Amino acid sequence: MTHTAAITLSESDAFRLVTAFDEDPALTHLAVDAVEERPGRWRVTLYLPEAPDAVLAADLMAATRALFGDSAPAFAIAPLPETNWVAKSLEGLKPVRAGRFLVHGAHDRDKLRPNDIGIEIEAGEAFGTGHNGTSAGCLFAIERAVRARPIRNSLDIGTGSGVLAIAIARLAHVPVLASDIDPVATRVATANVRLNQVHPEVRVVTAAGIGARIFRVNGPFDLIVANILAGPLVMLAPSIRRALAPGGTVILSGLVSPQTNRVAAAYRAAGLRYERAEQREEWMTLTFTLPPAGRPRR
Repeated sequence: MTHTAAITLSESDAFRLVTAFDEDPALTHLAVDAVEERPGRWRVTLYLPEAPDAVLAADLMAATRALFGDSAPAFAIAPLPETNWVAKSLEGLKPVRAGRFLVHGAHDRDKLRPNDIGIEIEAGEAFGTGHNGTSAGCLFAIERAVRARPIRNSLDIGTGSGVLAIAIARLAHVPVLASDIDPVATRVATANVRLNQVHPEVRVVTAAGIGARIFRVNGPFDLIVANILAGPLVMLAPSIRRALAPGGTVILSGLVSPQTNRVAAAYRAAGLRYERAEQREEWMTLTFTLPPAGRPRR
């Protein structure tokens, strides 16, 4: 049974710890996320395939003590409940239209119109169904990006149910690498990818960050989509810049309006060019591009 190991820290300490986990050979295989619980306090959660044994517990303690010394707080270990929260939240939801995309359940297949790109997503255990402002904003931005520039391959970070990866594959017909830190999400995304018959184009992987070899082998990417949270978006800015091909596009969401300037500053500092921001409900979607490589001087 999946377990979690959670610890609450300041924002800077939380991201230091996430980086340390990603660089630790004993822990880098584990999914990890960082969520702001309240202003200034972040919960770092590791997802474990089973209850930790003595070796893993020692590795966790060593990683935290290396950063914080003997005063390092302890992890809270708990089994991950199997509650299907998304199934509860999606009861009664109607199909959602975003440009040419129609996100729907099986019972609404008859709502598809000519030239629609249907994405069938059933209530499941992973978030990212297209029924909120973050996913819908990304769908509009994906359609715009595919029209604007040639796309040869793409990366979807924090794929959740896989809706954005499916959208890219259905619209652009290109290879898509879809990743998530949560193994439950990648299991659901894999099922949805097959349901929508884009499994030849979409590869789903469980990974924390984008530093693993699979990202280097499949990159650089012409289109990168990350619908996660503001803190991780800021932390990933340098890595996303390195994974982006010259002339490529980055679409970011999962942030609210007060967080826009902070996220935009991180991506400008990484060398990306700000293109536009759009708000849907309370959520913002930001688009950046990497200027094409200049011609070599003679």
